[in-house]
Parts: sequence; C-alpha cells; structure tokens
Amino acid sequence: MHKGKGMKFVGDSRISSERKSNIPKDYSEYPGRTEAFWPNFLLKEWLAGSVFLVGFLCMTLANPPSLEGLADPTAAGYIPLPDWYFLFLYELLKFDFASGPYVLIGILVIPGLAFGGLLLAPFLDKGPGRRPHQRPIAVGMMLLALTSAMWLTYKSAADVDWEQRAEANKPIPPSEQAKIDKDSEGYGLYKNNCMSCHGKELQGGMGPSLVGVDQSADEVAKIARDGIGDMPPGQFTGSDEELKKLADFIVSVGKE
Repeated sequence: MHKGKGMKFVGDSRISSERKSNIPKDYSEYPGRTEAFWPNFLLKEWLAGSVFLVGFLCMTLANPPSLEGLADPTAAGYIPLPDWYFLFLYELLKFDFASGPYVLIGILVIPGLAFGGLLLAPFLDKGPGRRPHQRPIAVGMMLLALTSAMWLTYKSAADVDWEQRAEANKPIPPSEQAKIDKDSEGYGLYKNNCMSCHGKELQGGMGPSLVGVDQSADEVAKIARDGIGDMPPGQFTGSDEELKKLADFIVSVGKE
C-alpha cells in the first residue's frame, strides 16, 4: 500500500486486530470455586471481622478486666503473668517436656513447629476446592492449633484467682499512700534488708505490708532478728544500733 511519498504501512501478524476491552471475567463460569475480590470477598471478610469485634467488645463490657497496680521490681514475691493471648504459651512451659532442662523445646521447638506448620499449610494442601472436606490437611492443622491454644489458655486462666490477684495488687491511691522519708537512714537499712520481700513502699509482697504495724519497735526488732511464721530468722545482720533505727523507721510509717 502506497500513500504519500515513499511511505509504506506493513502489518504484524503477532498483534491481534481485535481490541479486547478490560472487562473483568464473568465469575459465574466457576461457581463455588472463585469470586471477585471487590466487593464480594472483601465484604465477607469485613462482616466476619465485625461480628468478632462486636462480640469481643460486649464480653469486655460485661466482664471488665481487673487492673493491678504499677509493677514493682522490688516485690520478690510477685508472680507476673503474660497477657491473655500468650497464656497458652505460659501454660505450655508448665509441662515436664517443655520446662527445666527442656525449656528450649517449650519456647522454641514446639511453637516453631506449630507456627511453621500453619505457614506451610497452603503449600502442603493444594487442592482446588474451598470446602473443608476438600482441604483435609490445612483444615486439620488449623483445628489442631486452634483447639490446643484454646485448651491451654483455659487451663492457665482457670488456675488463677483473678479477683484475688487484682485485690492483692490493686493500685494504691496517692491519698492512701504512706509518707516515707526515703532519705532517712532507717529507709536505707530497710532497703538493704527488707525491701525484696516487703516492697519499695512497705506495701507488702512476699511478706506482709509494714504500713501501720501494731507492734512496738522492740517487737519489730525481735521479729527482724528471730523471724516469725514463714519469715526465717537471721534476716537482719546489722548491729543493734542499726536494728533499732530500722525498727523505729518501720513503726513510724503510716502513723503520721
């Protein structure tokens, strides 16, 4: 074909002469096997997430969690617990095969195999169907992981008296906190000898609270030397003069 002066047009057989419109594929050709991401699949995911979120919020409003006081590193008797979504791992470490000399199995090997298996599930089960009975490997692994996590979480939570724990470690309002002279020599002696069991603010921990004790200074000094109840003797190893200063300090707290 000639047009103009020395110009030629040629055709390329590799390019289709029919222009195809960018119309999405009709998914009705594949019933039950696939669907459009927008809006079908995304809407289902949003609805499922909304139902879970509303249910979770209702449970939180019906039974609000008990809050504890600020963490005190000096309370040696305090047993910290992880958040509820880690309780199943906390419970796992109580078994003999995942604790003690085998603790690495409990903190690395078993969780690693469990989460690694869930990541590999889509590659281990490549069936074309989407129904549970058509994906036995993936569904079985998911049910096993879900059942194990729920059972371990329930078992861990059932062993804890949450209300008693919150009551024992409830926050102390500033108006109820004892006035303590932390620059005094008595507090220095208390810090070196008693703080690990009775807390930074004398609020108690492994041992009872020492705020507003009913005993006299002599009785407190005798307890510090000889012990009482679960408290063994010999907890204080300073001089008699230091013991008197410590006892006077403890008796003075909460009496102002």
